[in-house]
Amino acid sequence: MKWSLNELRQAGSQPIAFEEQLDVTSLLKSRLPELIDMTKAKVSGLFSVDSLGVLGYAKVEVSLTLPSTRSLEPAQLTLSFDLTEHYVSHHEHDLSRFDDDDVVIVLDEDILDLNEVVVDNILLHIPMQILTEAERTADQTFLEGDDWQVVSEARLEEIKKEEKPVVDPRLAKLGDFFKED
Repeated sequence: MKWSLNELRQAGSQPIAFEEQLDVTSLLKSRLPELIDMTKAKVSGLFSVDSLGVLGYAKVEVSLTLPSTRSLEPAQLTLSFDLTEHYVSHHEHDLSRFDDDDVVIVLDEDILDLNEVVVDNILLHIPMQILTEAERTADQTFLEGDDWQVVSEARLEEIKKEEKPVVDPRLAKLGDFFKED
């Protein structure tokens, strides 16, 4: 779905509501080649005109199949998030009216494409670590080899606490230098 900024502004004080199931698989695959599969994105929300310009609010629900970051096995990831963005024309150069925490999107051709908005926000909400259900519930057995092993952050902290600092023998005598009797 696409709207021009003029079309959205003509709606005046009456918000434009929408509820769609968008198939953005090909668009997302072009930007995220490792995507295996995804469901249609359920998107519902509205666009309204306020003193700052066009404000968009939407709720997005989608399920993705991506490779696990640990084993590369297919892993299910369900995303459900809200987005709130302000849209302005590329002719506007003064964005000082917006707060620092406002998300402001400058539209190149003054066309708001809902598919692009959804894909951009899906990409922003994909976590750095994606695990299969088995990997999430496993007893955290990691890979190891000759003189190396992968450990969890919690285990690394335990190892650091257990290890005593090794003092260079050449500097060991300095340890007695400041002792008081």
